[in-house]
Amino acid sequence: MQKVVLFPKKKLSEPKSSTGKDLHEVRKMRQQSQEGVCEALCEACSRLDWKIPTKIQIAALPHALSGRDVIGLAETGSGKTAAFALPILQSLLDTPQKHFGLVLTPTRELAFQIAQQFEALGAGIGLVVAVIVGGVDMTTQALALAKRPHIIVATPGRLVDHLENTKGFNLRALKYLVMDEADRILNMDFEVELDKILRVIPKDRRTYLFSATMTKKVAKLERASLKDPARVEVSTRYKTVDKLRQHYLFIPFKYKEAYLVYLLNELAGNTAIVFCATCNGAMQVAMLLRQLGMQAVPLHGQMGQEKRLGSLNKFKSKVKDILVCTDVASRGLDIPHVDLVINYDVPSQSKDYIHRVRLRHSFPPFYASN
Repeated sequence: MQKVVLFPKKKLSEPKSSTGKDLHEVRKMRQQSQEGVCEALCEACSRLDWKIPTKIQIAALPHALSGRDVIGLAETGSGKTAAFALPILQSLLDTPQKHFGLVLTPTRELAFQIAQQFEALGAGIGLVVAVIVGGVDMTTQALALAKRPHIIVATPGRLVDHLENTKGFNLRALKYLVMDEADRILNMDFEVELDKILRVIPKDRRTYLFSATMTKKVAKLERASLKDPARVEVSTRYKTVDKLRQHYLFIPFKYKEAYLVYLLNELAGNTAIVFCATCNGAMQVAMLLRQLGMQAVPLHGQMGQEKRLGSLNKFKSKVKDILVCTDVASRGLDIPHVDLVINYDVPSQSKDYIHRVRLRHSFPPFYASN
């Protein structure tokens, strides 16, 4: 097995040309690091300030770089994206072609986030990435697909729409398939769409499947889509991090809103995510907080894609300091700094609680119950 070191001491020097490097030029210039990841990508990681590999990267990268299929069990925020993006981009440098990799995700927000990481890693090699999700005009997406991007990041439903309706679009040349958050994809009833996608892509491909849990559905998908995969697991099996401070409040139901406002006022100046059970509930709470002068934005599945991304970006950039959302934000999203998580509506399953509070690793999350 290869030893993977993301940042070798020797770096690939930048070319003098200011026009950038296309994939074929990089193929000629690149030097292969003996440790595994090529120096061009190590340098990209360094620019992103990725100093050391995470546990899932250490476990998965050697297998992926050696050409094996991989099934990885790892939680949100574990560094999974780099674990599959780096091997795909390294292979793309060896064999440049269009429609090289496909990444399937359960949500639109996660698709945009993954695409941003691919673009950041491939910024110096002319990488073209297309995001294909619902809530965006089909014609605009068809034009993006007509440019034959190297990497497509998509939700299953919208990708099937294009496979069936966009003239000239197919994935017959695909070399890599990634299914990220596979358990969530299956829980959202995308099984039919997955079957359709698997039927039209080449069988001779590399496949990476990442999931937080190994359910019966995920195991069935593994058997149907992977060949002799290497299995790596760094999941903490629904444990909260050691330094997490957790509190609960028993309150009368009719005073629930008042206690929420009280908590947010007491902890003013901190960024907070407030989880609600329904889309309507999230909208009502966000409106209440705004009427009281708080900088709150909603995020839920009934919002249009532009508004969803707008809310998320306002919160991430700290223009707004309170995000009121449903579980659409609890898994997969990269929100750099969250001081406080409030479970305004207690989740029905313990694993959903774990995913919510993992957005915050050191400040005390609260939940309010009746």
